[in-house]
Amino acid sequence: MSHVIDRLDAAAMLARADAETGFADYGDATLPTRFGQAVDHLIGIGMGGEGQRKAADVCHWLLTDRLRFFADRTRYPIADEVIDRPMFATGEPRSGTTLMHALMAVDPDARALRFWEVMRPSSPPGTTGADDPRRAQADADWREINAKMPKWLHSHPYNDMLGDGLPEDERSWAFDFRVMTPTAWWRVPMQTLSMGLPTDPVAQYRIHKAMLQQFQYARPKKYWVLKGFHGFRLAAFFDAYPDASLVYLHRDPVQVAASRTMMMADILDGIVGPIDLQAEARMHLQMTRASIANTMTNPLIDDPRIHHVRYADFVADPVGTIRGYYAFAGRTLRPEAETAMRDYLATNRGDRHGKFHYSTKLLTDIGEDIDALHAEFAPFRARFGVAIEQRG
Repeated sequence: MSHVIDRLDAAAMLARADAETGFADYGDATLPTRFGQAVDHLIGIGMGGEGQRKAADVCHWLLTDRLRFFADRTRYPIADEVIDRPMFATGEPRSGTTLMHALMAVDPDARALRFWEVMRPSSPPGTTGADDPRRAQADADWREINAKMPKWLHSHPYNDMLGDGLPEDERSWAFDFRVMTPTAWWRVPMQTLSMGLPTDPVAQYRIHKAMLQQFQYARPKKYWVLKGFHGFRLAAFFDAYPDASLVYLHRDPVQVAASRTMMMADILDGIVGPIDLQAEARMHLQMTRASIANTMTNPLIDDPRIHHVRYADFVADPVGTIRGYYAFAGRTLRPEAETAMRDYLATNRGDRHGKFHYSTKLLTDIGEDIDALHAEFAPFRARFGVAIEQRG
């Protein structure tokens, strides 16, 4: 029995994970150093004793799962799995990508990542039965998450899927300690750390692809439908998946900035308590500006593997828009899939847990002029045919 670590001590936690699993291969020689930096961050935010104990538990979970995950690749021929023409959805936050992904995921010919798999990826699900205990464990995790962050269901009702929910591609990097998000894993009093830790898109997509292989192994043949924020990493993305297709949704950036501000405020309210809403608005407007600038200047945005779609068109005809994407990707949307998508829309109203409210007043409150913002983003709107979004 290894000694229990109830404090944040990187060397001790790494040693404990090795001893408990009997494995030592983290799949990346830089992991121990990067983990040390993550631990330094956790110590530095001053969570107190109970918060640090919870963080230590999560660290142990992620380290041991990572060791077992890479050990699986020596026990099974997982690396031989071919990921054939995966289909991805991307775009700005709050631009409809989650709904598009949810609809594609009900296609009986498709396979999507599920939280119960990504949160505990070992052993390969294809080697276990339908009563895999990870399903119930992830359901319990998500009930806890939803109880902590009830407002999040207003903007992201898909959390009611619990462990069967649809993680973004970035969640496959949780045990890589390059991004630390309090949703799903870090249920401790901390904000998302999306910058400040070393990033390596090539290594990150390597792990993502390894996960797809892990979850595809020993299962019926299906094509992958996925969703993530890939716009800043297009070169590494297409290097990892040269035969992938990517549907890119575009929405009025002013609405994107306001909506993502309120969504994150609702999430953080459940984790760390009330936050400075104006500071949050400034940050999310800055992030939206950076993302739009990348979209306008990245030469790969015109890659023929990218299918550009307006958010307004998707909202007006979700299934028809997806049918168009399937045709672009060289796949056929069968009638059974269309029926499943229409059934999903009929039985999963977006306001089923309460209406999500936000306003561009969030931006005027920080001194921004909405007309000036519209003018700033006019080249983007002209390039992609995105009209100014009128909301009541």
